[in-house]
Amino acid sequence: MKKLLYISIYLYIYTCFFFGMNAQELTLSIKAEKPISQGMKDSLRMNTSFEDFTALKKETDTVYLKLQRMGYIESEMLQLQKENDSSYTANFYFGKKYNELKVFYSEENFNKKEIQRVSTEITDTYFILPFETIPNSLRKLTALRNQKGNAFARLRLTEFEKDDNNKLSAALFVDNGNIRTVDSIAIKGYEKFPRSFLKYYAGVKKGKLFNQKKLVEQSENLNSLGFVSAIKPPEALFRKDSTTVYFYLEKQNNNLFDGILGFATDEETQKLTFNGYLNLELNNNLNYGEQLLLNYKADGKEQVNFRVKATLPYLLKTPFGLSGELKIFKRDSTFITTEQQVRATYQINPKSTTYIGYKGYDSSNLLDIAVAGTPVEDFKSKFFIAGASYIKPQNKKLFPIKTIISLDGGLGARDKEGNSDDQIRIETLLNNIFNLNYQNSIFVQNLTSVLFSDSYLVNELFRFGGINSMRGFNENSIDASLYSVINTEYRYQFNDGVYVHSIIDVGYFENETLLLKQNLYSFGLGLGLNTKAGLFKFNVANGNTKNQDFSFSNTKIHISISSKF
Repeated sequence: MKKLLYISIYLYIYTCFFFGMNAQELTLSIKAEKPISQGMKDSLRMNTSFEDFTALKKETDTVYLKLQRMGYIESEMLQLQKENDSSYTANFYFGKKYNELKVFYSEENFNKKEIQRVSTEITDTYFILPFETIPNSLRKLTALRNQKGNAFARLRLTEFEKDDNNKLSAALFVDNGNIRTVDSIAIKGYEKFPRSFLKYYAGVKKGKLFNQKKLVEQSENLNSLGFVSAIKPPEALFRKDSTTVYFYLEKQNNNLFDGILGFATDEETQKLTFNGYLNLELNNNLNYGEQLLLNYKADGKEQVNFRVKATLPYLLKTPFGLSGELKIFKRDSTFITTEQQVRATYQINPKSTTYIGYKGYDSSNLLDIAVAGTPVEDFKSKFFIAGASYIKPQNKKLFPIKTIISLDGGLGARDKEGNSDDQIRIETLLNNIFNLNYQNSIFVQNLTSVLFSDSYLVNELFRFGGINSMRGFNENSIDASLYSVINTEYRYQFNDGVYVHSIIDVGYFENETLLLKQNLYSFGLGLGLNTKAGLFKFNVANGNTKNQDFSFSNTKIHISISSKF
């Protein structure tokens, strides 16, 4: 029994001693042929304590690599000396520090413009690189080769030499590998995705040089369509003689609905009237990328607005598309105007589209008695229309479009009572989001429309005002033969679902029927909230005209919600 007790005590003491020894922390210091400054030590960012010898030895190798990258290319690790049971000293030879490297290159591999991305001192045969930037510069140059289809390009520096002035030089060796092109495209997850959007909207085409970075950007651009999302970056399968690119997409519900409809009886006519609004947008239900819009707005008394539009993109898998639109606007018992429009579109490139088409107006005067100073008459107008647009998307859930530039022009004539007047209509839309960082951005937009004519009628003028043009004013409450509105917002985004913004709108308009010219201003605040029901927007803005005193009675509340299903 005593023997067993002695053995247990011995094992306990041995275990404590063994684990105590192994748990001892090891320390490392470094020495060189000259004193090492504190600034040098900070640059090396060296760990000094370790759990075991393997980690300590690995750190000495890391220090050696750091010295090489800092310009001490003659450096050596001479000896790793054990001072005692827990401390070690690494003896280095630093040698001369080279601050820059002269790199000889061939213009067959890189031109001067490409070299400017990594260096500011360039000649026809060489360029200068600060030593600390060499690894990052080589990565950038490698990426340039990758963008030219050399997916397996490798770059390295060779033939290091010192000249008579003790300056260091090297040659840039480029192994381009085989040039790769996109030979086939596969879609995973949403196999019925309309491939025409991949070809014309995103710009992914067979036969183009393989560029991984560009393919990722093109995949992310598809998110701005709304009815599809890229669930992960595209991947490539490289075979000996072909390259297949895989896109991972997921279909998204992108039908929008929002509406409130009311019924009432007109006290004067005793007829049933409708009020409220209805907004229906059907997108890609047939997996063709088609769109159907239906919009109805009525306040039950002053005005009724009805709009329906159908769009068919990429007919027969070509860059040509077709759209048709019908609008009906009725203002109380004054007039009713019908607008018909047909467009043939052509996708120039993924961001730019142009179109030609026809637009016609048919307006009727509903007044039984002419009102002085209100030129409302029956008329018909026909216009040949043409225009172009540039749309730049961005990978943001709340704000998927970064830039829009749109120009619409129409050349035609108006007929009334057998008289014809030549007319020109021009409408432009410019907007851009300036992203300061993830949370802060500035939105700027300009809407401008002008009608050139020898004479003007109230029922042919542009109508603006409301949440989509001049906030702080009633919807379509301002008639103009010319108007220009600048909308600005400073946006603060809390996350992908909530943001607040300022409202500063400035406008100018002319009404030739009233010989009126007026400046408009509005100020306010807004809130955007991405809920389960959809994107909810709440704006409060106060609108005023020039020389008008501020009044709370001019404050308008604009509310909109877009529900997806």
